[in-house]
Amino acid sequence: MSEETNPLRDAIQAAIAENPVILFMKGTPEQPMCGFSARTAGALQSLDAPFAAVDILPDPRIRQELSAISQWPTIPQLFVRGELVGGADIVAEMYESGELAEVLGVEQPEAAAAPESETAAGSAPLSIENRLS
Repeated sequence: MSEETNPLRDAIQAAIAENPVILFMKGTPEQPMCGFSARTAGALQSLDAPFAAVDILPDPRIRQELSAISQWPTIPQLFVRGELVGGADIVAEMYESGELAEVLGVEQPEAAAAPESETAAGSAPLSIENRLS
């Protein structure tokens, strides 16, 4: 029985392991490329939670390998301390209930409406934008 090496899958798994909070999304937090990614990044930003982000759009294999690892078919995918939290709907529900702030160990703001993300620059294949302090 031979074990195949998969550098891309290894890189994704390493990114999940090395970053306490990591969001795999379409686009970047500053320039999300879909509403679901914008909403998820916006929730993290409004909580002022440090997080790393990976744009899955430059290489379709990232999405394929990520879904194989997480067993979750949709993007975005939020991982906290190596565990899949979920996608846009789950993150939005957790944000509104205050559970997301609790999981992240940050303060919940007074108003619990996830804002849209702001726009700025792009990203390269499997580059990780490290927003950790």
